[in-house]
Amino acid sequence: MQWFEFFIGLRYTRAKRRNNFISFISLISMLGITLGVMALITVLSVMNGFQDELRNRILGVASHVEITGFDLTLADWPRLAAAVAQDKHVLASAPYVSGQGLMAFDQSVEGVSVRGVVPGLEDKVADIGQHMKAGRFGDLQDGRWGVVVGDELAHALGAQIGDKITLITPEGQITPAGMIPRLKQLRVVGIFHIGMYEYDAGQVFMSLGDAQKLFHSGNTVSGLRLKVDDFYRAPQIARDLSLRLRGQYYIRDWTQSHSNFFRAVQMEKHVMFIILSLIVAVAAFNIVSTLVMVVTDKQADIAILRTLGASPASIMRIFMLQGVVIGVVGTGLGVVLGVALALNISTLVPAIEHLFGVHFLSSDVYQISELPSKLDMADVWVIAGVSLVLSWLATLYPSWRAAQTQPAEALRYE
Repeated sequence: MQWFEFFIGLRYTRAKRRNNFISFISLISMLGITLGVMALITVLSVMNGFQDELRNRILGVASHVEITGFDLTLADWPRLAAAVAQDKHVLASAPYVSGQGLMAFDQSVEGVSVRGVVPGLEDKVADIGQHMKAGRFGDLQDGRWGVVVGDELAHALGAQIGDKITLITPEGQITPAGMIPRLKQLRVVGIFHIGMYEYDAGQVFMSLGDAQKLFHSGNTVSGLRLKVDDFYRAPQIARDLSLRLRGQYYIRDWTQSHSNFFRAVQMEKHVMFIILSLIVAVAAFNIVSTLVMVVTDKQADIAILRTLGASPASIMRIFMLQGVVIGVVGTGLGVVLGVALALNISTLVPAIEHLFGVHFLSSDVYQISELPSKLDMADVWVIAGVSLVLSWLATLYPSWRAAQTQPAEALRYE
């Protein structure tokens, strides 16, 4: 681009007094791009925050990797635990026994998923001990028949610490009267709160030895839960373990056990990106109307430039520069405001709630009652790139029309 093209292009961005309407349209286009980019950065940051928050809550109960036998049992789990511990990416492992049952207290009955654990080992692969509302996770000991329940389940049953509740398991007992369910009284020794209704209302924990007796599993366990150094690499680590263990076990990672949920969240993020990009697109294509009006207004100027020797390509670059300046300024402001808003949304939202006396995310309805935000600079660069490309595309047709101006026709009535 030659210096005169740059100078004239910038000069045309500052319209004369009689062209205030064109300046107004340019300003609206610039503000539209700014708001669109700001909204995209803020919304995607909030969705990233939600995704991370939900992932952390799920992984507070679920394991990064699970290993079990093809018959859903493991007989020699200590040997397997020692084998997987040789992998440098495996930080800890813990055995578990799983089963289903009904939990009854007073006149209430709820279906539950029972997990027998060793508290000291389980604390190394999950965060249950960090989410206790009452009691201690370590109070689960073999022979004491204690149980730790979620706060939603305790509320539904009306149970508190120290209450004895009845667990009904499918493993029945054969009597002369036929098969009857197996009943066992358990004492509530702890109540936890993860923040995921699925777990708070349906997951209970008891000691490994008690669970083995209750479900008649002998010395076997249902599987081994692993914690790895990077849960994002859990799928690759699971594949490596599967190759090293030569297919003797069934191995799955957290992305498989909760694949539908995270696919849905990722799909929502992509859809929101497309929808909000339309805001930027509409604002960017307002540049078309702005440049069309400028080209119409500058017909005489274009003709004079052509007669002085300016090529059609030079005319095209002059008007492309004007549209690109609108896009660059609008995108730059949008990025600055979007990043600032995304980094401070946890402060701004409570202030707005306090000012207007409202609560956007009630803890009684939503699993997450505060707006989390995680700014991903990769998203910022993609958004800025999309905005600039759309702004540039919007300049092509008006600039081409300007380059096609015939000097004799433009100056005929001047």
